Amino acid sequence: MGMIRVVLFGTPCFAIPTLESIWKDNSTTLVGVVTQPDRPAGRGQKICPPPVKSIAIENGIPLIQTKSVRDDPDVIQFLQDIGPDVAIVASFGQFLSSQIFEFPKYGTLNIHPSLLPLYRGAAPIAHTLLNGDRLTGVSVMKINGYLDSGPILGMEEFSISPEANTGELEDALAKLGADLFLRLLHPYVSGTLVPAPQNESMATSAPAILKADSSVNWEWSSTRIHNLVRAFNPNPGARTILRGNLIKLWKTRIVSEVHTDQHLPIGSATQFGKRRVRVTCGDRSLIELVQIQPANSRRMSASEFANGVRLREGEVFG
Repeated sequence: MGMIRVVLFGTPCFAIPTLESIWKDNSTTLVGVVTQPDRPAGRGQKICPPPVKSIAIENGIPLIQTKSVRDDPDVIQFLQDIGPDVAIVASFGQFLSSQIFEFPKYGTLNIHPSLLPLYRGAAPIAHTLLNGDRLTGVSVMKINGYLDSGPILGMEEFSISPEANTGELEDALAKLGADLFLRLLHPYVSGTLVPAPQNESMATSAPAILKADSSVNWEWSSTRIHNLVRAFNPNPGARTILRGNLIKLWKTRIVSEVHTDQHLPIGSATQFGKRRVRVTCGDRSLIELVQIQPANSRRMSASEFANGVRLREGEVFG
């Protein structure tokens, strides 16, 4: 087969490696991009375009933005105009109707950042970190109308660093997924690669992460708290309270030694100085705060914060 005509459904930075890989590949043609509308972002809530939009415009790639792809007749017209052989979804953020995902001759594929059927849903990376997994990966599947349950074209594993956060893991898996998609595309289109059904008995879910889930419970073990901080970086940030004020925790470190002072309540600041701040956890373990952000302030080292507010031994985070 000659050049494969591909349309990309994608919105955030996760989709950029796929867009760039298709655009640069000599055996594929990126005939169009479907993305979500410009939206407010940041503290100033300035209206910003989706990351893929800027790249598409810079390279003259046909583009359409839609608030609801399921109800937008302009998307069908867009697909008719560009004539894709196959569609690829890379973190688009909306469910596609059968009219959309069945439109291309070879259907619609999806790059999912987990080893399916594990972590089906909106937040597979965050849930992977929350659970403390040391192995993850990407899957390329064919969309069938049910949540992340379509047949698999292929998967690739990826080892997780114990310090990696969601943003870092997302970047790595985005690149891995883009490469995997291109390797599988031609065998799939030629018919030499037949997608295999998922094992439904192994399926687990990864629903969207909510801000309400981001509060640190100091009754937990240091490992569980560390995983929460990793999972909620960069969004929405793990949260705790000190002196009635909100503090976001961006980076922590597990301490091997056990806290032995029985007089300090759980959540107490201890063993701190110019270079470190440690907090007592529920299993008598300690966790070291590395990078934090007080409300209405910048990110800073925990020791810089402690010195600035004159943190005292035994003060309790809530």
